[in-house]
This record gives sequence, C-alpha cells and structure tokens, in this order.
Amino acid sequence: MKKYSDVLAGWLAELGYTHCFFVAGGNIMHILESCSHTMTCVPVVHEVAAGIAAEYFNELHTGKKAFAMVTAGPGLTNIVTAIAGAYLESRELLVIGGQVKVPDLARGEVRQRGIQEIDGVAIAAPIAEKAILMEQVVDRATFAEMIRSGVHGRKGPVFLELPLDVQGAQVDEEKLATPVVVEDAKRFEAVSADAIAEIVSTLKGAKRPVILLGAGVDRATTDELMNKFAGLGIPLMVTWNAMDRLGADHPLYFGRPNTWGMRYSNILMQQADVLLALGTRLSLQQTGFNWQQFVPGGAVVQVDCDRTELTKGHPKVALAICGDANQVLRAVASEDLGAHAEWVEFCRGVRDTLPLVEPVNNPGEGYLSPYVFAEKLSRLTTSEDVVIPCSSGSAFTVMMQTFAQKLGQRVVTNKGLAAMGYGTSGAIGAAFAAGGRRTILIEGDGGFMQNLQELGTVSANRLNMKLFIFDDNGYASIRMTQLNYFKGRYVGCDTQTGLGIPKWGPLFAAYDIPSLGIGPGYETDAEFLKLFNAPGPAAFLVHIDPMQTYFPKIASRVTASGGMESNPLHRMTPDLDEAVVAKVLPYLPAQK
Repeated sequence: MKKYSDVLAGWLAELGYTHCFFVAGGNIMHILESCSHTMTCVPVVHEVAAGIAAEYFNELHTGKKAFAMVTAGPGLTNIVTAIAGAYLESRELLVIGGQVKVPDLARGEVRQRGIQEIDGVAIAAPIAEKAILMEQVVDRATFAEMIRSGVHGRKGPVFLELPLDVQGAQVDEEKLATPVVVEDAKRFEAVSADAIAEIVSTLKGAKRPVILLGAGVDRATTDELMNKFAGLGIPLMVTWNAMDRLGADHPLYFGRPNTWGMRYSNILMQQADVLLALGTRLSLQQTGFNWQQFVPGGAVVQVDCDRTELTKGHPKVALAICGDANQVLRAVASEDLGAHAEWVEFCRGVRDTLPLVEPVNNPGEGYLSPYVFAEKLSRLTTSEDVVIPCSSGSAFTVMMQTFAQKLGQRVVTNKGLAAMGYGTSGAIGAAFAAGGRRTILIEGDGGFMQNLQELGTVSANRLNMKLFIFDDNGYASIRMTQLNYFKGRYVGCDTQTGLGIPKWGPLFAAYDIPSLGIGPGYETDAEFLKLFNAPGPAAFLVHIDPMQTYFPKIASRVTASGGMESNPLHRMTPDLDEAVVAKVLPYLPAQK
C-alpha cells in the first residue's frame, strides 16, 4: 500500500510536470510533501504569483510543464486572478487546490463546516475549462483526463480540488495503474481542401492582402515555415500574443496592429482589401472599439478554433473557418499567392514615413523618453533573451508599440485581463522555464508595487532577471485619463494624491538585488552595461517624466448619453498632417 498523494505526484511527473509553484498550507500538506520528491517545487510569497508563474512557464513551450498548488480557502481566493488571466488567454494552467476532509464539506448546507473551507469549484468554474472536486480516489487514466486541457480546441485553466483525506488515503498503486490514452494531437476541426483553396484564391486575387498571425499559430509552425515566408510576397503582421513568431527585421514584417498598436501597422491593415486573420479571435482590442470600421474597404477571412468567436458578431467577417490555423498557414505557405510587390513596396514606404518614436512625446529635461528607452533596449537584447513586457499600463503599451523583437526571443504577456502586477510573477515563471537565459521584465512602478513581495522569490533563487521599472511616481495611465477626461482631477494616482510608493533603492537592497537609476544615454553607460550583462538579478529604475505623454493612441469621446465613442484604428491621435495622410492613406474608402 502507498499514500495516494505519492501516487499522484508520480503521475504528474509521468505527464510531463517538472515544476510546481506553491504557497504551503495545511490542506495541501500531503500532496506538497509528495511532489517535493518528484519535481522542483518553488515557494512563492503570494498565491497569485504561483498561478501567473506557472502560466508563463508553460507559455515558453520548452517541453516541460509547471502547475500551481495552493491551500484551501484563502489559497484559492488569492489565485483567482491568475486563473482568470489564463482563461481569457486560452492558456494551460493546472491549479491543484487543497480542501478540507470529505466529511467536513459544507455542501451548501451551512456557510462553512471545515476550517478554511470554501467552495473552490463554484468560484473557479466560470473562469476555468474544468473545475473538479476529487472526492474519492481515481485511477491514473481518470486523473490524466481530469487535468487534461484543450480537449475540444482552446486550452484553459483546470482547477482540481483535493480533500485532505483523499490525499492521505492508502491505496494499491498497481490496481490504479490504468493506461493513459495518448493525447490526440488533432484537437481542432480539419479545414477542408475546398476552404483552403478558397483562401488561396482570395489572397491571389487581392491587390492589397495582409496576413495577421495570432497566438493560435504555434511557434513551432512559424519556425518550420520561416524559409517560406519570404516567398509569400504578402505583408505579415502579428498580434501582441504572437509577437515573437517573427523577427522585426523580417522583410515582410509590418508590425503589430492594435487599439494601442503601431500607427503604421494600423494604417496599412485598414487599407487591406483582404485580411487573413489566423489564430486570432479578433477581440475589440485587436479591431478597435469602433469595429464597424475595421478594414472598412476589405474582406476579413478569419480562421479560429472556437466557433463562438467566429459568430460573435464583431467584426464583420466575409469568410469564417473553424479549424486549426496552423494547418491553414502551412497550406497557404506552400501555394503561389500571386504578385504583390507594388503593395509591399507601398507598405515599406508607409513604415519609413511614420516612425515608431513620434516627436510629439517630448519628456521633460533630464527624463528618458519611454519610447527611446524601448527602442534602445531592443538593440541591446540578444536573440536568446526572454522578454516580459508586463500586461497593462504605459510601460506595456510603450513596449508593444516600440520594441523590435529578435527572432529566437520569447515574449510573453497577458493582455486579456490586463491586470496590474503580472510582470514580476510572470518573469519568475519564464526565468525558471528559460533555464538561465536572461529574462527581461519591463513594468511600471504602479504595477510593480502590486506584487513586489516576489522580489523575495527572485532573490532566493538568484534568477537571471533584469527588472526595468518605469519610475514615474505612480499610475501614469490613470493620471493621463484623469487629466484628459476630468480636467486634472487627480485621485489616488501618485504620491501627491495619497498613493504610497517605496524608496526603491533601499527596497532592492533589502532583497540583496543591485539597482541602478538610468536616464538618457543609458545604452552606452558602462555601469549599466556591466550590470545588464552580468548573471543574476538586477533592477533598473527608468527615470520617466510623471507628465510624459503617450502617443499615438485611439482617442475616445464621452457622448451626451454618457457612453463612449472611439475613432477607428487608422485615426490615431494626434492627427497626421494632410499631406502625410494623402501619402499613407490613398486606399482608404471615403467615409459615408
């Protein structure tokens, strides 16, 4: 006979799990001790960090997998944000939560029976692919199916609640060793040859086609097809979650269109007569809130594994195909898609005309422009680096508008939930997955404060992390919103309005992490370069003007009824000069 938690730990290892991020607790005492013998168990300070770290670890797709482990009650409620983030991004995240003994379950009869008891399944179910209370011992095949994600297409978090007495049960391992069915690699509907032929014909007949790659296109697919991409002769763009599928220096790469995207990319995509969107659900962030004017003169062809995304009603889609975007891309890349040299040359001209660092964003004297910072950082990084551009706020949008990724880099973010405080925890998970590769975090000081306790995890493991903190006295995006919409009625956005911000030097010193303030010219500073290129953790405080402007952006207006009205993607603020508009927007249809 064997303790069941020991058996479960062995099964998890067999299923590819090598790491566990956790916060210890009484209701997971058996399974935690068992896992400590079969895999690397990484303690974090707060449960939300465990979930975010596991998500980002898995998103690097190194062949290893991580899961999060939390105790009952507050352990589960603390990790809910991470579960929600993984759900919105369709990412694999296994969370094993402790629970009180089966006889102590309240089962809705009273508010609470067992100590720390709360109905974790009910809380997690709306934001999980599966949420299961494992009330009894199950065999290996059943367990493997319980924790398996993405069976019917999009992946998502799995929450498994494990009562304490089930963990500690004595079992006969041989009787439970049922064979695990090998996961079928074809999780998606097969796209028919006729549908692919229609896509090819549509692209070939187009005058101004664009292919937009989303995160549904795997890195393995783009790596496999890299030599074929140049022969496509069609401009390629990427969503934020697919940022690392192409290097910024690829001859057919034309940026990242988005509501907070690159101006030139938005302008080009809006003038396409055919947009092939592969593996992207075309969310409102991708199309702009004014989705009625998304690609206004063109036809949108969307390939996604989720039929509900194809039929949600926005944007208008001319051809919706439910299936594997990877299959379609492989097929399209092998076809003759026609001659589009004139269109590609036009796209290059627009890119050259509209620089990523716009002169309207002038920082105050002595401050470093965040856009110049990102541009210079791009040049300093190597193809081996892992880049984590946090997930919300000005630091995030600046990186997504300006950073020039290199082929081979891994870039991970979580834009759907857009929660502050994701960066550090995500970088921790990525650093463990990267196995010593330099992991670069870019985070605003406001967001960084929300999980700064994880500096303890960074320090304890001496991770090769380089943390860049936009030191601009608080919540820059919120400050700009309050300035633009409420005439500068600032509320809780900086130290002047009651926000508590630490003294960064002593804080990093307390965790034995070297830190350095950087400003204009940082990219040639010998002290910075030495610290940036040295192994181990280091923090850099980027001296940003608190009143720094962040343009271009899509402007929105408060309507008379109190609603919001936004410009289409091609009309970013500030407006372009009329002569420039005539040069870069000749194919935009006249507005009705």
